[in-house]
Amino acid sequence: MGGQIVSDDFYHDDPIEEKTTRKFRNNLLTPFALIIASVFFFQSTLAGNITLSSGSGIEFGQGISQTVACSGSNNLMVTPYSSFVNSANSGGTYNFSSITVSGIPDSCNGAQFQINAYGNSSQSPLALYNSTSANVIVADTGESFRLDIGALGITLTVNSSSSFTVTFGTPVATSDAVFKLTIQSTTKSIQTTYSVGDTGPGGGRIFYYSADGFNCGPTHSATGSPTGDKCNYLEVAPKNWSAASDPTAYWTLITAEFTNTPGVTYFEDVGLASTGIGLGYKDSVAIVARGNGTNTSAGAARAYSGGSKNDWYLSSAVELNILCQWSRGIPSNITVFCNGGTPNSAAYGASASSAGFETASDRWYWSSTQIRNTSYAFLLSFDGLTTAVESRNKNTSNYVRPIRAF
Repeated sequence: MGGQIVSDDFYHDDPIEEKTTRKFRNNLLTPFALIIASVFFFQSTLAGNITLSSGSGIEFGQGISQTVACSGSNNLMVTPYSSFVNSANSGGTYNFSSITVSGIPDSCNGAQFQINAYGNSSQSPLALYNSTSANVIVADTGESFRLDIGALGITLTVNSSSSFTVTFGTPVATSDAVFKLTIQSTTKSIQTTYSVGDTGPGGGRIFYYSADGFNCGPTHSATGSPTGDKCNYLEVAPKNWSAASDPTAYWTLITAEFTNTPGVTYFEDVGLASTGIGLGYKDSVAIVARGNGTNTSAGAARAYSGGSKNDWYLSSAVELNILCQWSRGIPSNITVFCNGGTPNSAAYGASASSAGFETASDRWYWSSTQIRNTSYAFLLSFDGLTTAVESRNKNTSNYVRPIRAF
């Protein structure tokens, strides 16, 4: 049994003039800190007004709206939600489960939003998720929104270019304990640099960094970003990107392309050279363009949209080799095949819970690179035993793990 509660009320705390009820919005007053949409939750109000699964707005109680900072004269809307969890013999519990912020203007590009909830009297924010975590930090990158690096127990849904929703996986605060919400924007720049092993903007793990940058994007002619700059990072999707473990798929289902797939790089032309970094995107696009759908390796990788990103792809041979080295704790050496190391080495940020590659012998992962004049494509086993070129027939089923470049 479940339902959602939405706050749509506004209360003006002016002893002389009472304002009429209206949407819960913000009007900006001063620079630097965006404070706030304050919402009060009263158990009596919830008990008297809740209508489960109706989709209708529910009154949380009184609210005060005051803002300052990046949104200028633009109005913001802050909408908290509560979910009802039934419980035998106790009537159930109303949990503060998510919050939506909308109406965010372009002037907030590069800023961070921090959301907190407070009780009736304490000056310390309430824990909202992950048992003890109280701060919800969302960065406005200008192209999208992303969670603060390392955030666990919380998910971010990008609703549009001006709106996001934060959902707590296991809510900690009950709605009757929350009397005030604050949302602050800061002029602090969002994090633009990462270390290998960090959580990336797509929700995966950073496994490669190049200070000089590399060509990337769907044409491998710079990058897919609006700036046109080269990419610096490779990010791999988490192990549960598809299900509990990596799925398997054919490289292609098109019989006519068991020899050559037009537009796709041959291993003989690039090998493990650095020019192959970022090339997997272009080759994945070419493979899918031939009619290979989500039941094939490149099609499945391109269909993934983790972190609300649409630039995931099947890695090139050299990218797959670098990924294998990272997963086994081997310092990246582009021209040397993945050999040795220890699976899921914590020292390189690839813990069993975050990487989770199949590492047993004869467990192969596809690349988007094909072998010239044969029905084969390049692949690797993450068992750390590779010393030469590995390939298999394109109509065999092997593991798939998407990556992206940025």
